Formats: sequence, structure tokens, C-alpha cells
Amino acid sequence: MEGPVGIIPNISNLGLTPRRIHKVAIVGGGLMGSGIATALISNNLLVILKEVNEQFLDAGISRVKANLRSLVKRGQMTKEDYEKKLSLLSGVLDYEQFREADVVIEAVIEDLSLKQKIFADLEKYCHSNCILATNTSTIDLHLIGQKTSCQDRIAGAHFFSPAHVMPLLEIIRTHRTSSQVVIDLLNVAKQIRKTPIVVGNCTGFAVNRMFFPFTQVAYFLVDYGLDVYHIDHVITKFGMPMGPFRLADLVGFGVAVASRKQYLQSYPERCYKSMLIQIMLEENRTGESSRKGFYLYDDKRKASPDPEMKKYVEKSRSMASIAQDPKAAMADGAMSRL
Repeated sequence: MEGPVGIIPNISNLGLTPRRIHKVAIVGGGLMGSGIATALISNNLLVILKEVNEQFLDAGISRVKANLRSLVKRGQMTKEDYEKKLSLLSGVLDYEQFREADVVIEAVIEDLSLKQKIFADLEKYCHSNCILATNTSTIDLHLIGQKTSCQDRIAGAHFFSPAHVMPLLEIIRTHRTSSQVVIDLLNVAKQIRKTPIVVGNCTGFAVNRMFFPFTQVAYFLVDYGLDVYHIDHVITKFGMPMGPFRLADLVGFGVAVASRKQYLQSYPERCYKSMLIQIMLEENRTGESSRKGFYLYDDKRKASPDPEMKKYVEKSRSMASIAQDPKAAMADGAMSRL
């Protein structure tokens, strides 16, 4: 991490003025893309949301509407504002309108080859000063921009789920990223009332790189004999908003598997290779979006423990060939390892 806003080396001391950001385009209308769109239109920025087909686009816009309705319900937005904010959003199936965008934020799944293709397309369609940002949580930005010739315009804009609620925004720069791009993204963060931190480019960046060992130990302790729900309970009692397994459900198992792949490539000697999520994926459990993950979810997305988890845990323990320690499973002291 490169320090608080105001004293960022080779950024804040250059006398640069933020450029006006009027319109932002987003690639991907899933959980993250729709949340980012909500954050932007809620703060009066025009947004273009792109998806690959009408079905996915309708689903993405529906997510944005649901996010706005939740703000109305909580008294954070009036019904009149709901309509005004929603009018700032337009949906598209191609890149033609991206020519008008000042910033593009890619928010698709953590698939390197897909991201590389998208960034190559963005270079063709967007104007020469357009900032090309990725919402990746773990992938090296040099790899994402590898098939472009505009790496000075590429940066990370990593939001946290749900993106319209969580205040933190990681702004990732490589040694090629223009200082002007960083200044502009810091200003966007200010416009949408986020708390930005500027970080360097590495696997996991700042937040997820710190979070990585936390999740590693959680999965290890489950194979060692501790209960999934007990771990989540103790972690929330400690003060975290949710435990590692409830969080995995929220972000989706696809993200968890893709992130683990990146860590395995970058830090193989530090990784614990739990098979638990892979076992659950084989049973079509993908997290909250499928209403089945580590927890079960009702129509209102309320989580409840699932008795069936026991069989998945037992299979994971068997594959790990770790002897369960009953005393450790009953001891709160084991949680200090987290």
C-alpha cells in the first residue's frame, strides 16, 4: 500500500488536476458489475452496462433496480430519486456506445483469457484517453493488459461486495500506469463516496493478499476437525462482519476457485489445497446465488445451516488424509490460528 490520499509518491506531488468523468461503461452485469453500476448512478454518473445477451442484460438491470429499491426501503433514497437515478443507466449488447465513455470498468468472472480479450476489444472501441480499469480481485494487471499497447491507461478499480454498500476501493497501479489515471480514479472514488487506497500490482493486491492466509487456515481447520459454522460464529463474535464460509457463499464459489488458482500459481508453497469447495461444486452448490453453498438460503436470502454439509466435510477430510483431532474440534483456542 502506498499511503493515504494526499501523500502518494509520484502522484500527489505532480500538480495534476483530475479530468472530468461524465460517463462510465461497465462490462458485466453480475453481482459486482450491477453493484458498481448502482454506486455510480446513485452519485449522478451516467452508466452504460454491457452484457453478452438480452437475458443477462435484463438480469443485470434487475439487480440494479433491486439495489436501488433497497436504498429506498432503508430511507437512503426517495422514490423520486429512484426514477432519476435509474434514468442514468442504459444497457447495451455491444461496444459501440463505449466510444463515449471516460472510464470503463471490466467486471466479469476471474478468467484471464476472457479479460485479455475484453481489454483488446476496449482498446479498439474506446477513445485514446479512456481509462481502462479492471475489477479483478487477484489477477496481475500486466497479464490482463498483455494483448494491448495501452498499458499506461490500465489500472485496477477493485470494489468489494456489495459494491454499492462497502466503502473501500482499491486502486491498483502498475509501473506503467499513468499518474493522471490514478488521479482521475481517486477523484471518481471521491465522487461516489468511496474510501480509496492506492496499491501496487501483485497477486491479491493489498486486501485479498492479507485475507488469503485467513481463508487458508479456515479450510485447514475444517479438515482438522472444526465445524464450519463454529468457525463463522467465532469470527463474527470477534468482530468481523461475516465468517470466511458465509463470505464464500456471498461472492460465489466461482470467484473462490479462480482466486485460489491465482494464489497457487504465485505462492504454491503457502497454499493449503482444500478440496471442500470443489466437492460442493460437483453437487451444483455455488453459493448464495444458487441458494445452496455452505448455508441454505430462503426467498429473502436469509442464511441457515445445512445438515448436508457434514457429508461434504467428511469427504474433504478423507481426501486430505488428515487425522481429525476431537480435542481441537471442541477447543476455542484452536481459533487463535485464524
